[in-house]
Amino acid sequence: MSYLIKPANYRPLLDLKQTEQGIKLIKEFFQQNLSTELRLRRVTAPLFVLQGMGINDDLSGVERAVTFPIKDLGDAKAEVVHSLAKWKRLTLADYEIEPGYGIYTDMNAIRADEKLGNLHSLYVDQWDWERVITPEDRTVAFLKEIVGRIYAAMLRTEFMVCETYPQITPFLPEKIFFIHSEELRQLYPDLTAKEREDRITREHGAVFIIGIGAKLADGKEHDLRAPDYDDYSTMGENGLPGLNGDLLIWDSVIDRAVELSSMGIRVDKKALLHQLEISGKQERKELYFHRRLLDGTLPLSIGGGIGQSRLCMVYLRKAHIGEIQASIWPEEMRRECAGHNMPLI
Repeated sequence: MSYLIKPANYRPLLDLKQTEQGIKLIKEFFQQNLSTELRLRRVTAPLFVLQGMGINDDLSGVERAVTFPIKDLGDAKAEVVHSLAKWKRLTLADYEIEPGYGIYTDMNAIRADEKLGNLHSLYVDQWDWERVITPEDRTVAFLKEIVGRIYAAMLRTEFMVCETYPQITPFLPEKIFFIHSEELRQLYPDLTAKEREDRITREHGAVFIIGIGAKLADGKEHDLRAPDYDDYSTMGENGLPGLNGDLLIWDSVIDRAVELSSMGIRVDKKALLHQLEISGKQERKELYFHRRLLDGTLPLSIGGGIGQSRLCMVYLRKAHIGEIQASIWPEEMRRECAGHNMPLI
């Protein structure tokens, strides 16, 4: 179990009925704004995919996928998705989406190895999105442009929430701050990666940290990434690697940085081969998804996920994600949350 933050004198600003209404408003409003900003069409997503095809998201590479046998397919097994990072790129090819346009979907996942806490649940719901790009778009400048568009949708959603519920006051800064993970390490060399995130996000309110997955100058990664979706090795600005990153905001309710989105420009053939090699995962080249990418039948793309429950938690000023979504929690955690005015759904 992960640590449980205990906000001092926490009082929910909305009751259960207002909270449920707020969740609906936020989800409907934000996804429409996201779709408009990035020119995305909605598609239907799978809850599970076939095992052994390389389609499921491997996250940091150690998490177990929930699996089950398929009676009508002999020995075949299915995996409940962790996210749709690679499935979306296949779908872009299937729909023959043109550059500058893309897709988004409601992604529901189970992450059985998740450490439970204020921000982490067994159940994950997010808007997974993916957009076709050109070779010229594979730059940090383009990444920042897309991040700016997503953040604009977040600002508009915050305004809607505050207009609907006057007891909630605006807290997001007008602009998001960009920094590379190596630059962040150099700023705070004596802090852990998570401590650095808290420090920089507390200062700026909203931050996008570039270059998640590559080893930094101290030989450690800021955070782990699977080698076959985000491009974290191609050189970007200032001779630093990485065309991906994480979007974080400072949440004063729980007094820490909250990651709302992980996203990036996806690997091309060169980056995939390099990242498989340095991660010791060369055997993945024989999987269906990887063969399609190496054969040149998948488009170049940028994409990511935006946490639905986390976004609602932040906007509605909640202290625990269990105040937003229905999941399974240890009884000890339920009792402790109830004692801090944080009743879990």
